[in-house]
Amino acid sequence: MRYVHRMPTVLMRLWPGLRWQMPVREEAPAVYLTFDDGPCPGVTEPILDLLAREGAHASFFCVGARVATHPQLFRRIREEGHAVGNHTHRHLDGWQTPLPDYLADVREAQAQVESRYFRPPYGRTTPRLCRRLAEPPFSLQTVMWSLLSGDFDPRLDPLQCAAAVVRQIRPGDIVVFHDSQKAAPRVLYALPQILAHLRAQGWLALALP
Repeated sequence: MRYVHRMPTVLMRLWPGLRWQMPVREEAPAVYLTFDDGPCPGVTEPILDLLAREGAHASFFCVGARVATHPQLFRRIREEGHAVGNHTHRHLDGWQTPLPDYLADVREAQAQVESRYFRPPYGRTTPRLCRRLAEPPFSLQTVMWSLLSGDFDPRLDPLQCAAAVVRQIRPGDIVVFHDSQKAAPRVLYALPQILAHLRAQGWLALALP
């Protein structure tokens, strides 16, 4: 199955106010691994274990309701030096939800997550929504991605998922994975290989600053 993993440059240029990738560091090149939809018991923990073994850090865009249900797991994410981001409270679709309801949901999640970063579920947002979230009282930076792992798609073989990221990843990339039950077979297979590849290249895996 053919799968588009790298975000088209033209799309990134159409939305310059969003964070698609990070500046390339001249010394110690780095990539920025991100995980959406957690925290999820049974999936988030092995991801954290893998990151810890490699001395890597990442960013977790958390669903507020899941943070409220699994506060100890969320606390572990923060205590181990990873960044966290707001991924709404109920994983809402920004194209299908009225703006006042969506903003109220983001506000509810923010009470749990307390972050300056936001990522819209499914990547679905609008210029108006981005403007509102960038302004007080939210003052959130919307973070998208430059490389999509595809781990959420059960049609994608775990080997394909890992190989696509290893083949296409480059310094400055923001790579999106998911710490969810649905993504578990692919993310837990791919992540060790991706971390090994980064180590071999001499690249760091960093959390968003």
